[in-house]
Amino acid sequence: MITTGAAPARSNRKRDMVADGDVRIEVIAEGAGPLVVVLPSRGRDSEDYDEVASGIAKAGFRVLRPQPRGTCRSTGPMKGLTLHDFARDVAAVIEHAGGGPAVVAGHAFGNWIARMTAVDHPRLVRGVAILAAAAKTYPGALSEAVTRSADITLAEDERLKYLRSTFFAPGHDAGVWLKGWYPEANESQFAAGRATRQEEWWGAGTAPLLDLQAALDPFKPRAAMNELRDEFGERVTLVVIPDAGHALIPEQPAAVIAAIVAWMRKLPR
Repeated sequence: MITTGAAPARSNRKRDMVADGDVRIEVIAEGAGPLVVVLPSRGRDSEDYDEVASGIAKAGFRVLRPQPRGTCRSTGPMKGLTLHDFARDVAAVIEHAGGGPAVVAGHAFGNWIARMTAVDHPRLVRGVAILAAAAKTYPGALSEAVTRSADITLAEDERLKYLRSTFFAPGHDAGVWLKGWYPEANESQFAAGRATRQEEWWGAGTAPLLDLQAALDPFKPRAAMNELRDEFGERVTLVVIPDAGHALIPEQPAAVIAAIVAWMRKLPR
């Protein structure tokens, strides 16, 4: 495993490359302290989390943001993958950073990979923050809406319709997510999710869980609000962020930062 430094994007934010076999993962790193790894949602890169990463770093943590394969400078095989492959990428990043153990925070699809990492590499994970996770079952139309939101061949007006109905709460600017989509990565991740049985990753091993929900998330109806708590009991800390939809991060970054930091400070070292 090797690393190549690049010029920092700001005074304490740097970009490195972590190599693991035929995979190269670009990592945005900042801050100092206990390790936190932040994973983006399906088809998007980690640039969405500038504000959240900065806030967590300022609270005294080392924040790493791996760019998924097929986004930015990250490369690797894109076909025939499962969530285990993406979890291995995350594990390589944590190992390169000293082995953690790390809190792994995954948004939407990213929480599947976060949980898979906790299952496959338990010694590297001390907690999993699940951000805007879907319920155990949800309508297939929502998944199709994500695909259409990411389809850069569609007219912007049509994509905005799907972004507003699927990702953003009323009154929030869905246009901020018209850019930042990677079609090949989106297709690869979607296929990997379908190729992995839900029961393989759902339980996140034995890691403590922060279930950070968006109050207006169509993927998590209120009837399913307590499903993780009901299944896993005291392992789960539940926090609901008001005035936010499935996108959550660009809608309520300060509330997300506060909830994650407060939870991490209570975790055993």
